[in-house]
Amino acid sequence: MLNQQTKQAVKEWSESLAGLGPILTGEDTVTPMREVRDAYTRMLAKNPAPSGVSFTEVDMGGVPGTLVTPDKLETDAIIMYIHGGAYIVGEPAGYHGIGGNYASMLGARVYMPDYRLAPEYPFPTPVTDTVRAYEWLIEQGFDASKILLAGESAGGAMVVTVMVAARNKGLPLPAGGVSISPWANLEHTGVSMTNREGLDPLNTKAGLDFLARTFLGDALPNHPMASPVFADVTGLPPVLVQIGENELMLSDAMRLATHLGDNRVRVNLEVWPGMFHAWHFFSTLQPEAVQALESSVAFMKQALRDAVK
Repeated sequence: MLNQQTKQAVKEWSESLAGLGPILTGEDTVTPMREVRDAYTRMLAKNPAPSGVSFTEVDMGGVPGTLVTPDKLETDAIIMYIHGGAYIVGEPAGYHGIGGNYASMLGARVYMPDYRLAPEYPFPTPVTDTVRAYEWLIEQGFDASKILLAGESAGGAMVVTVMVAARNKGLPLPAGGVSISPWANLEHTGVSMTNREGLDPLNTKAGLDFLARTFLGDALPNHPMASPVFADVTGLPPVLVQIGENELMLSDAMRLATHLGDNRVRVNLEVWPGMFHAWHFFSTLQPEAVQALESSVAFMKQALRDAVK
């Protein structure tokens, strides 16, 4: 069950994007998009970073990024954390909480690319920017078997998409990936898109349809680089999918896990009863957020061990 503090925080999260729709439809021609994006970042930044981590700006091969470094570095493994926001909002400055938690819990450096956003840069630019950031990590000499991918929502989908793109480009693949609340099927055909309507405190199907079309531009929602449930995922490293049971995206996240498993990818699926979209953010408010982070870090550690066997 969600406590009152979490419920209020989720309400603020939902309300932070109230001005986005009128800007995207052209109804609001006065408010700059930057204003809505900044408000979204400030809202997410209320989820604080833990003590003992620092943040520096980096250039990831032409893609701006943020490097999170823990005071206690315990491994030479690294995480590339891919933020969400429907490919329309979001930037690393809003993700110091979850990025810092991963850095602290794994004792590893975390790189967070700041990919370009729709509608100014629609599909495939957000994806190709993120793939470029991964490619840059390889160019820096990082051993792919010591790289982990993680991300939530659109970023959760890109965890798989970046792996697919890396394989297609002949790049070495990471040790594994953590896909949190993935926005994995932009056709939105999963049954939870209907039967979780009104239970999901953050999303509506109509809203997701609108955001998907904004991101896609002229592309179809079943494009495999936009919706990884349609991608050729053969040969990918292990993936953990974590999804909240109250989410509209529940069925499509489960479909992604099944799709991975059907194609002989080792996959762990965790469905968290009563949880909402990307609940991991609220680690200072909700016990299940810490538990889910701990579970994903345990998966990461196992993936790293298995990658060197």
